[in-house]
Amino acid sequence: MLKDSHAFSGFSVNDMEKAKEFYGQTLGLEISDEPAGLALRIPGRTPVFIYPKDNHEPATYTVLNFPVTDIGRAVDDLTSAGVAFEHYGEGFDQDEKGIARDGRGPQIAWFKDPAGNILSVLDEGPA
Repeated sequence: MLKDSHAFSGFSVNDMEKAKEFYGQTLGLEISDEPAGLALRIPGRTPVFIYPKDNHEPATYTVLNFPVTDIGRAVDDLTSAGVAFEHYGEGFDQDEKGIARDGRGPQIAWFKDPAGNILSVLDEGPA
């Protein structure tokens, strides 16, 4: 029924100007203003839609994952751009940079957008 639909995901933020700056400048993504929000133009996929919500509550799960070829470099570059990585404590086997290397999945590091939504960079593995 929906197999030919061009589905897209979206999530809310509480401050569109901060979102534009963070996603467009800090993360360096192509963004575009839309009548009801902001579209993140990520190569190879349908845009992700960010919309304002007055009573926004940050997602308690990862809303957007960015596969990268070199997670250490990605974390260093994002840290240099002012991004702070989350450290979740025992059970996540994170190093000092916040990269989880526990073997249950890909190497991954989590960070938050200005609205408190959780994002990640993760090692995409061998090409």
